[in-house]
Amino acid sequence: MFRLSNRFPAFLGGLRHASSAGDGQRTALYDFHVQKGGKIVNFGGYALPVQYSDQSIIASHLYTRQVGSIFDVSHMLQTRVFGKDAAACLESVCTADILATPNGSGTLTVFTNPAGGILDDLIVNKVSEKELYVVSNAAMKQQDMGIMSAAVDNFKAQGKDVTIEFLTPTDQSLVAAQGPQVAANLSKLLPKDASLEQLYFMTSFVTTLAGIPNVRITRCGYTGEDGVEISVESNQVRHLTEALLESGNLKLAGLGARDSLRLEAGLCLYGSDIDAKTTPVEGALAWLVAKRRRAAQDFPGAQVILSQLKEGVTRRRVGLKMLGTKPPPARSGVAIFSQGQQVGQVTSGCPSPSAGYNIAMGYVTENLKAPGTKVELKVRDKLYEAEIVKMPFVKANYYNKPKK
Repeated sequence: MFRLSNRFPAFLGGLRHASSAGDGQRTALYDFHVQKGGKIVNFGGYALPVQYSDQSIIASHLYTRQVGSIFDVSHMLQTRVFGKDAAACLESVCTADILATPNGSGTLTVFTNPAGGILDDLIVNKVSEKELYVVSNAAMKQQDMGIMSAAVDNFKAQGKDVTIEFLTPTDQSLVAAQGPQVAANLSKLLPKDASLEQLYFMTSFVTTLAGIPNVRITRCGYTGEDGVEISVESNQVRHLTEALLESGNLKLAGLGARDSLRLEAGLCLYGSDIDAKTTPVEGALAWLVAKRRRAAQDFPGAQVILSQLKEGVTRRRVGLKMLGTKPPPARSGVAIFSQGQQVGQVTSGCPSPSAGYNIAMGYVTENLKAPGTKVELKVRDKLYEAEIVKMPFVKANYYNKPKK
């Protein structure tokens, strides 16, 4: 039987911003986490649970895949941008085609710098032609606020119609519910005239939930499973979380399971797998550069990125499956070798509870990116065989709109 350590540090290889200290800013659910047996760590400046006393990280991971879990992600930056020029304003600092995004839908995108590097990844939801709802990473909060504020100030200086509002965890919380039974449980808390049936992946709407008005539900997440992210006023988030727990058999989960789940889903952690020195092309994220934006060449770093799309790059982000009998997991920083030469480096890695073997992602030279290519990973001064594989490592179960 495949066995893994239940001690949480083994699962934090990708959580570069975590430490065992429980200091940091507190979300509105902090006391609730402690009461429920949450083991608190500092992640990106916030005191958040890495796991709970009722489940190991592995058990929590598997429970999310099989049933469903609730994560406190209130540390993420939530932002609202208003005005008839809101979409054009945000397009000036990212690579998405927000103008063409249908109302009620969202898109994943990246902020880029003049060198084409990724400053952060974020989700932009187009509420209407005059309103955007944006969610970006907690660790990059101050930078992202600066990027968006500067863009708004620049547009205002041109007489454009745009304003911005940053939502703080004190006022607005964010809860993610992920797993195959989430939708059924969530439906029990909706009004009779509301339904999740037409709420497809990357779409959102505002409704009453568990008797709480003005709750935004977005069908998305960071696990590869069907699920939602729920934005709710912080003075109501405990009531909402308790209602979710009482709606069925969902359980609370922490950062440990969140990290291994996202890695199995082939999703990047900013600061580990992508950063300001990584372009979307190198990060295997070229699909985030919208077709119209490529033609317009009007986003930061456009010339560099378009040149890479045409001429190629020297390195590429890939998935890695470790081979052999019981190899140790390859963590961030592990060197990748081919024919005795270092050809890259691991950026995230852990044992995969779902697949039953060790997985990782990292960067290799362009000539080695093809799935099936054999490489070696140097863990504690010993080389272990691995294979380049397609990501995600486990099948994605997003609730996508049926194709016509």
